[in-house]
Amino acid sequence: MSLYRHLRGYAAVGLLQWLVEYAVMLALSQWVMPVAPANVAGRVSGALLGFWLNGKWTFAGDGRQLGPRAARRFLLMWIALTVLNTAAVALVDRHAGLAAAQSLKPLADVLSAGLGFVLSRHWVYRAV
Repeated sequence: MSLYRHLRGYAAVGLLQWLVEYAVMLALSQWVMPVAPANVAGRVSGALLGFWLNGKWTFAGDGRQLGPRAARRFLLMWIALTVLNTAAVALVDRHAGLAAAQSLKPLADVLSAGLGFVLSRHWVYRAV
């Protein structure tokens, strides 16, 4: 499959995934819990949706598969990206406050998405 098709699919799934993630993070951090655990809860929500959609649609076929190996790889990637993303959001919260952390979270998400695309395309969904 072409890079363009993968990028297009990853962007479409990513937008939907991000909307779910960001909505959960905003709601939880506003009313229920501190920003760091709210961010993790949002990322879990988005990750479950993104793993399935990217495996079934974005990276399907062409020597790629959705299965236990992809799930393990995705989990490792997701943990690393979540630690980086949450540390960035928590750092902004600590130094500039909740409103700044909520506003700048999309930047952390874009950076995470870029790394996630490269890792997904070349490692997570690879059959070999």
